[in-house]
Amino acid sequence: MDPKRWRLDGQLALVTGGSAGIGRAIARELLGFGADVLLAARDATALESARAELVEDFPERDIHAFVADVADDEQRRELLDWVEDFGEGLHILVNNAGGNLSKPTNDYTEDEWRQIFEINLFSAFELSRYAHALLTRHAASSIVNVGSVSGNLHVRTGSPYGMSKAAMHQMTRNLAVEWAEDGIRVNAVAPWYIRTRRTSDKLADPDYLDEVLLRTPLGRIGEPEEVAAAVAFLCLPASGYITGECIAVDGGFQRYGF
Repeated sequence: MDPKRWRLDGQLALVTGGSAGIGRAIARELLGFGADVLLAARDATALESARAELVEDFPERDIHAFVADVADDEQRRELLDWVEDFGEGLHILVNNAGGNLSKPTNDYTEDEWRQIFEINLFSAFELSRYAHALLTRHAASSIVNVGSVSGNLHVRTGSPYGMSKAAMHQMTRNLAVEWAEDGIRVNAVAPWYIRTRRTSDKLADPDYLDEVLLRTPLGRIGEPEEVAAAVAFLCLPASGYITGECIAVDGGFQRYGF
């Protein structure tokens, strides 16, 4: 076995939504495989806290952070200009930033549902396009989009969220085919309930938690590190023949039957 197939040494990764939860876990996983990591998030305090923690745990790695709301196009462009200033191009882009406002379909204002699309879908689309020139500086590079099981079936998240994630999955397939000749692999992961700050309120309801677990064959809530492991695998040379895939990280939820 060639150990280099399972390493990311010398590679530079950009992780959006990298200050907490799944994003922070992804950054940690990539660092563990040898990558240098650039973090982006809206909350400056949380972002610096994440960066400082990772620097302490991985002193041999280069770890930098940039405060940006990737739902804003001007800030997306500023973020990619910052990445370009490192002069190394980019090996990995992880489109993890996302958000939601769950309510009945008829209760959304236009601004509310458009904002969900902006952060979940349009940010990933535009960042992928802006990063294309940086990714193609290398013979092989990767984009991984953090989707959701909500993009595949109904899970009470609200229709705009599910629609935006379904579109992200389709974007993954389209870019994988279109950019294969450029040496860019494009894949996605689709998590079910993962134990993060964002899900803590819902999972604190014991009746709701029981419902979730009854529909999850593995019988437990997932951890951010388990999503991060799938993301990291899709970035490794070992997965070099995988593109256009959406891997569910769901404890078997999507295979549940009766």
